[in-house]
Amino acid sequence: MDDSAPSQDLLLFLASTAHDMKNSISVLSGTLERLLVDASPRGEASYPQMAQMLYQTRRLNDNLMQLLALYKRVGTPEYPFDVQPIETAQLLDQVVALGQVLLDAKGIALEVDAAPDLIWHLDEDLIVGVVSHAVNNAVHYTRDRIRLSLREQDGLLEIAVEDNGAGYPQALLDAGAAGLSGVASGIDFRTNSAGLGLYFSREVARMHRHRGREGSVRLENGGALGGGCFILSLP
Repeated sequence: MDDSAPSQDLLLFLASTAHDMKNSISVLSGTLERLLVDASPRGEASYPQMAQMLYQTRRLNDNLMQLLALYKRVGTPEYPFDVQPIETAQLLDQVVALGQVLLDAKGIALEVDAAPDLIWHLDEDLIVGVVSHAVNNAVHYTRDRIRLSLREQDGLLEIAVEDNGAGYPQALLDAGAAGLSGVASGIDFRTNSAGLGLYFSREVARMHRHRGREGSVRLENGGALGGGCFILSLP
């Protein structure tokens, strides 16, 4: 037996703790959203601070959701993988609705470019979670614009989240390339990232398979707005 391996009791304790933390952070995030909706950007001296707090609570909530999903092993009976035909415009509407308060609070314009009347087979909840997390990350890197686009390209559904910032730092691109290739890269204190979001996105993408092809995720710089680009491709 490997004495260094975590026990099942410890894993269950950590999962339970993460669940409790997620619930508390969800309450805090909801409270901040209501305060921001009721507040005026010019009339409240604390408005920018509340907007930053909402960004951070969203980030924490995403991370805890991803940890819990990975613990429950997405795709097993405990956390089923549910692929259904979905109107992609409806999917983007959900992403926009989830991020609208934060985007408004930060003064960030969101541009949506989607092919009309496109239907795709995917797990709606998981993909909305992945794309919403990418939008939340883009809030950190953008100057004032984010572009959310969706199109069919070479038989794949391609969902891109782009920003007009300075682009991802090279350290994050390197960490992303390692994580997306399946190489464990550990925690990088330069990027303030353990690679959880990318790992989770990669796992969700790879679960989507069709006719010998599987989904993928990539990070790059450039795109329509000249900044960072998160691109999710699904068969």
